[in-house]
Amino acid sequence: MSDKKLGFWLLTALVTGNMVGSAIFMLPQSLSNVGSPAGVLLAWLFTGLGVLMLAHVYGQLSDFKSELIGGPPSYTRELFGSKSKLGQIMGFEISWGYWTSNSPGNAAILITLVGYLTYFLPVLQSKTILFSLGSFNIQTGNFFSFVIASAVLWFVHYLMFKGTYAASKINFFATVTKILGFIFFIIIALSIFDVTYLHPFIAEKTLKSGETIGLFQQMNQGAILTLWAFVGVESAVWLSGRAKNQQDVKWATLTGLVIALAIYLLITFLAMGALPAKELMVADKPLVDVLTRIIGSKGSLIMAALGVLSMLGATVGWILLSVEVPYQSARLNLFPHWFVKENKNGAPYRAAWITNGLTQLFLLSMISDTIANAFNEMIVIATLANLVPYLFSGIYSLVVVLKGENYEKINLWKRLLDGTMALGASLYSFWVLKSGLSDLKTLALGMLLIVSGLVLVPLLPKQLSA
Repeated sequence: MSDKKLGFWLLTALVTGNMVGSAIFMLPQSLSNVGSPAGVLLAWLFTGLGVLMLAHVYGQLSDFKSELIGGPPSYTRELFGSKSKLGQIMGFEISWGYWTSNSPGNAAILITLVGYLTYFLPVLQSKTILFSLGSFNIQTGNFFSFVIASAVLWFVHYLMFKGTYAASKINFFATVTKILGFIFFIIIALSIFDVTYLHPFIAEKTLKSGETIGLFQQMNQGAILTLWAFVGVESAVWLSGRAKNQQDVKWATLTGLVIALAIYLLITFLAMGALPAKELMVADKPLVDVLTRIIGSKGSLIMAALGVLSMLGATVGWILLSVEVPYQSARLNLFPHWFVKENKNGAPYRAAWITNGLTQLFLLSMISDTIANAFNEMIVIATLANLVPYLFSGIYSLVVVLKGENYEKINLWKRLLDGTMALGASLYSFWVLKSGLSDLKTLALGMLLIVSGLVLVPLLPKQLSA
């Protein structure tokens, strides 16, 4: 593995960049449809508290279990028995579920990126039939969108071959640039912020279905929407094997979360205070509408450019993380050793080829509506698979606290705090999964995704790590 380790700032950029992606552009509109300003605020605070507890769990485990590099798979193996076959299988399943879920997720990021490029390349919206393949009619816009998304994917793949450290530096600059872009939006939006648009601050909300809901239900529905915005908080923990030290992992996770939460809160409420509620609820591009009010038609181009930049950064960050997952897990004997192979720059090239090859397959959804429908269902299942590691990490943290492992010289209040955070993180993670798996079809397909990894269990190394 390359000797160049990731420090605090590179890890923080990875955490922040992976959280602040496409969700930020539509959440103001989505939230305004399910809650009053008070309900939206409570949703953000509830989700922020839940994710903060998760971040604390990862920080605590980085402190008290610094020898467990690789994050959730290592924690899961310890939870089920570090030297047992069950522990190895469960650790592998966590890696498998997270890794396989990232390929459709990465494809979704690339598709969103191309969506913002339509502002600059109108041909991408063309419905003209370019050619036919059997019963499939390939439209011009869809075809060129597929080509561009594929080109971006394999360009980032090329960057991965320069090494994780080099790719992380590119991600750092992309993340800093998009944060500066959002700060620009925040400053501009303040100029037309009208607090009267936030009144009544506390009110019942009538949904599109005609149902009227109170403040608690608004918080609940809003929290389901906002939780997806924080997927990625675990990024630094998965790459802890690349970190200079485990303290950097801890503080990068917490700092990245605080930055992302601040950006989300500010942009959501500035949008709610810049547009009347009735306009915001039906806005297809709420942030574009805000800027257009201030600087005219140039607003849409500025937000489109920011959208492209945001998605480019997220693409680099998520592909970097996705490639590292099977590699780091294989080094821990929690994935087939075939994935450990590196090039001269320390880049896990076998993991990169397989990971990005899978993403390429999912990009086929761009050229066929039939494939696209199946892809949309896969995205929901995949996102839920991303959340399973949260639950096991929270439970393992609670076990560590209850057993008092490495707490001999720590005061009682610190142990109580860690225990409370671990319990809260576990309960929050359970609520997230329960909310996302509310229908049997999603539950069944999610289980199928996880169980499908069992075919690789015979390929796992027989010699287990201690």
